[in-house]
Amino acid sequence: MVPELEKATVRMKDPERVKNVISALRKGGVGKFQVISDFDMTLTRFGFNGRRCPTSYNIIDNSRVISEEGKKKLKDLLQHYYPIEIDPYRTMEDKLPLMIEWWTKAHDLLAQQKIKKSDIAQVVKESDVMLRDGFNILFDQLHQNKVPLFIFSAGVGDVLEEIIHQAGAFYPNVNVVSNYMDFDDSGVLRGFKEPLIHTYNKNNTVLKDTEYFQQLCTRTNILLLGDSMGDLSMADGVVDVENILRVGFLNDRVEEQRGKYLEAYDIVLEKDETLDVANGILRFVLAETAQATQPTCP
Repeated sequence: MVPELEKATVRMKDPERVKNVISALRKGGVGKFQVISDFDMTLTRFGFNGRRCPTSYNIIDNSRVISEEGKKKLKDLLQHYYPIEIDPYRTMEDKLPLMIEWWTKAHDLLAQQKIKKSDIAQVVKESDVMLRDGFNILFDQLHQNKVPLFIFSAGVGDVLEEIIHQAGAFYPNVNVVSNYMDFDDSGVLRGFKEPLIHTYNKNNTVLKDTEYFQQLCTRTNILLLGDSMGDLSMADGVVDVENILRVGFLNDRVEEQRGKYLEAYDIVLEKDETLDVANGILRFVLAETAQATQPTCP
């Protein structure tokens, strides 16, 4: 079915279930299918040649638009809160207030830097951000088959949109919910728009005001791509889910987190910097569905 599932980076707790869900996604047809994905470290690479690649926040944090003092404070926040975010021994309830604390402090620090909207494109261009190998194939396949791609990110929406634009892949079927910068009339950052989205609230609590999933009432078959436990709830806004296949990128502390990921995700990709598996699944699911009749909402 999907040769890419034979890759050495692939782990599955229940290969038979994976096979059945992939078959059901294909059988459902293109009109019932959508992709929901995280962005940082899911669509972008975690590392390259032994070095960490930046997230959408890192791109800003490490750029010339941030003062040296600002960079130090942001780095201190990262060093304090990131280990908490990925700690497999702490509960999500325990992490929740700490993630809000982290994001809020980071946003306040960034607002003090007087970042200009006009600087964003150049900052992205000068950064070391890298999209995963196969990114264009994934976006092109979805665009050509008119399959909606919902990107749900705790990163910086303005930055991640710019990354996709610079890759020439921001198609009309792409919809993003993320943390967007709030600029004043002269184009200077004064804060971030509500609601605040962090790693552990990617669910109905921040989606209740969006019409996105209501418009997609027939898209009840889902391929979900994420890299954290918080990403598992990204499809919560979809009513009456029929089939969902969860693919998780396990980028960091692999040995420690493997068990938890295998329990939570249908397919776990260990230190895999490509989108080969997602593209293989899409190729199979979309192969004979392009001509399928589009269902209509009741």
